Amino acid sequence: MNHNSREKMDALQGVAELKALQQNEPIASFLGMELVELSPGYSRVAMRLRPEYVNFNGLVFGGIIMALADQAFAYATNSVARPSVASQFNIHFIAAARPGDRLLGECRVVRNGRRVGVSEMTITDQDGRLIAKATGTTIPVR
Repeated sequence: MNHNSREKMDALQGVAELKALQQNEPIASFLGMELVELSPGYSRVAMRLRPEYVNFNGLVFGGIIMALADQAFAYATNSVARPSVASQFNIHFIAAARPGDRLLGECRVVRNGRRVGVSEMTITDQDGRLIAKATGTTIPVR
C-alpha cells in the first residue's frame, strides 16, 4: 500500500470514529449542535439558536456563534489529524444572528502539516446570509 492510500484510509477511519464520538458529546448536546456532514478535512455543523443565547442587546451572544465555528473546526481538523488541539482562533462577526435562526458552521482544512494545521470557517444562517468568518490553527498531538 502506498503512502497516499494509507493516509486516505487513516482519514476515513478518523471520520468514522468522530461520527461515533459525536453521538455522546456533552457540549454539542448542551448547545444543541448537530453534525450534518463530515469528510476528511471538511465539516458542517448546524445549530438552532435559542432565546437563552441572547445578550443584553437582544442579539445572540458572539460566544455562541464562535462555539459553532469551533465545533466545525474541531471536527474537520480532527478528521485529518487526531488528536489536534487549537492553538489560535480568530473570528470576524459580519451580521447579527437572532433566536430561531438555524446557523450552519462549515470548516475546511486549508493546510494539514506535521506541525501545524490551518483552517477556515464560515457561519451562515438558514437563508445563506454570512454571519461570521473565522480562521484557526491547530497543533497535532502525536
